[in-house]
This record gives sequence, C-alpha cells and structure tokens, in this order.
Amino acid sequence: MNWEDTPEEAAFREEARAFIRASFPAEYAPDLDAEHSLEPEDVWGYNWPVDRRSDDPARREGARAWAAALAERGWIAPAWPAEHGGAGLSPMREFILQEEMMRAQVPTVNGIGAFLLGPTLLEHGTDEQKAEHLPPIARGERTWAQGFSEPGAGSDLASLRTRAVRDGSDYVVDGQKVWTSLGQHADWLFVLVRTDPEADPKHRGITFLLVDAKTPGVTIRPIEDIRRDAPFAEIFFEDARVPVANRVGEENRGWYVAMTALSFERAGIGATVKFQQALSQLIDYVRSEEGQRYLREDLGMLRHEIAQRYTEIRVLHNLARHTVSKQVSGAVPGYEASVNQLFGAELAQRLARTGAKAFGPFAALWQRRDAPLAAAFTHLRFDSVAATFLGGTTEIQRNVIATRGLNLPRS
Repeated sequence: MNWEDTPEEAAFREEARAFIRASFPAEYAPDLDAEHSLEPEDVWGYNWPVDRRSDDPARREGARAWAAALAERGWIAPAWPAEHGGAGLSPMREFILQEEMMRAQVPTVNGIGAFLLGPTLLEHGTDEQKAEHLPPIARGERTWAQGFSEPGAGSDLASLRTRAVRDGSDYVVDGQKVWTSLGQHADWLFVLVRTDPEADPKHRGITFLLVDAKTPGVTIRPIEDIRRDAPFAEIFFEDARVPVANRVGEENRGWYVAMTALSFERAGIGATVKFQQALSQLIDYVRSEEGQRYLREDLGMLRHEIAQRYTEIRVLHNLARHTVSKQVSGAVPGYEASVNQLFGAELAQRLARTGAKAFGPFAALWQRRDAPLAAAFTHLRFDSVAATFLGGTTEIQRNVIATRGLNLPRS
C-alpha cells in the first residue's frame, strides 16, 4: 500500500515539526539517569505525569510549559472537538502529530486521560461530566489512571471483585486494584466495580465510576519493579464514597463503557518510532570506533538479527498505518489493536535481546555512566519484560485475534 503523505498531510507534518522546534522548552531536558516509562507511546528520558510534579523546578516548569504550548493549539487531545479543548484533527493528522513528536523525542501530555478516558466521556458521559473533566484534561491540569486490573482479575477482567453498593446518592466502594500504571501520580481514577454480584454472565454486573484520588478511603501505594522503579501502583478502597453522579453510563452496564475505552487504544506508531531509533542507535554504535572495543566478535550473527529486527519494525509500521487507515475510512479498529499489541510486545523483547547479545559480557552492566552505549539495551531488556502482559497478555491478544479476526470457535 502507498503510505506517502498527500500534499495536505505533508504540509501539516511540516507545521508539526516547526511547532515542536519553536515551542518545546529548552529547559525540559531528558533525564537519562531515570528509568524509562514502560508505556509504548512514551519517550525515553521523559515521564510527563511525573515530571510535572518534579522536585527540580526547571523540569517541573518545563513540563508545564510544554503542556501549555500544546493546549493552546488543542494538541493535548487533538482529535477532540474544539468546544471541549481539542483541535478537531482527523485521525490521520493526529497520527502524523504523534509520529513527529516521537521522532523529535518530546513527550506526549496526559496520555491516559486524553486518549482513553476523554473519548469515552465524549461517547458515554453526561453533559455535566464532560464540562467538569474534559477541559482540565485538555489543558494538562488533571491526570488520570485506569483502575481495571485486580489480583485474580487481570486477563479475566470480568472476574473483578471490587464491590460498589448504592447508598443514597453515593456508591460505597470496597476492594483492590493492582498494576495501575502511574496510579500514584494521578489526580483522578476511572475504575470498574461490581454492582451486581449475582449477574450471569459476570460482565453484566459491572459499573464504570470516576473517582477522585483524594477521596477518603482511597489508598494508593507504589509497586517497585525489577528495575527498582515504581511505574505501577496498587489501590485500596475502604468504604470510599463515590457520588452516583460520577457513574459513566448505566449501572451494571460499565463493561460496555470499558470496551469503548479500550477501543481507543492508539495505533502504535509511538512504539514503531521508538524501536526504529533504538535500532539505528545500535547500528551506528556497531560502526563506530568505540563499538569495536566493546562489541562481541561474532558479528555475523548480529548482522542477521539486525536485518530481522529492521524488517519487523517495518511490518509494525505498516500495521500502525493500516489501523489508522481504518479510522480514516470511518471504521472502528477491532482485532487490529490486538495484532499491533501482540506483534509490538514480542518485537520489543526480540529487539532488546538482539541489543543485549551484541555486547556480550558488557550487557551485564547496569549503571549507565561509562557503560558502552550507556547500557541502553541492558535497560531495554528489563523494560521489555512487562511488554507481553502490559495492556493485555499475549494469550488474550491471540484469543481476540482468533475469535474476532479469524472467526475461529472459542473451543
């Protein structure tokens, strides 16, 4: 297929590049010593939800200035209607903007709120909910985290047990969420709760709630990962009272609202660009004088693997373009999101292994300073451990592809 820009798209691409060059704050430099976010659409060296609250004044103000510059154009949530703070961009122009931000290695702002919750509220929210929540997201003033997974209810989400009982104008919520990405940095949470424990099938007794993270009875605790970083959190609800007005959609129909949210997963161009940049960095290092000192000697194997990774990255790029082309034509991507997630997650692990192999014993170095290539692929290998279950396990993705994409029977 021909993925070349039309003249209008090429002009918008140049506009996006010029905006980034002129508007990105010079003081907002990447923190190369910090562990990188595990989200595939995030840029190495930045973690905007964390940076906006940094103890470093320059970093904190840089993150806020970048959000303000994007918000002025409606580019925090570029596909939203202008009346809600967006820019009304087409799916293709939104795709181009995201691609150019990734290529320039500058962070997106308010990802979960802007690209998951926001479109869900536009479709299912009340006028009051839209007025309260959409403008602060579009201005980069309110961040969100997704409270879906629980102990024993991750891949089998319909088995969730966090309970909400109606008490007058409130729901009283009790239970636990886990693996909530950046939950400890969120201002608000959108969560799934069980309001009908007798429902059969189970997904029909689930309700979708918006919860202020400061609500009494809500406790958020960071979870440390194998890198000694804390990209996730566990959340406890103990008699937490959430207004019924914060329910999105009907009671016991939250599963369908949640499926809407998950259908807005992004096309995957961020991961593609990130992998391209990592592979190019490795190739440049292999060719450098320094690289000759630290790389293993059997480069025949390495050349073969680099060629494979290059081909796979181009395949991932085409998958992303195919997904957005469906959106451009007015269709809603279905199983294509699972194809992107599965292929991209496994590619992340293969790319990390290729890079680590290239350095032989030097791949065991963890400290970045004075390590060859700043130990980039050592860290990438640890980062990629989560790839095949972050956002849905490979088993679940294969089931979705088989049943929804290939129409195979469930048993």
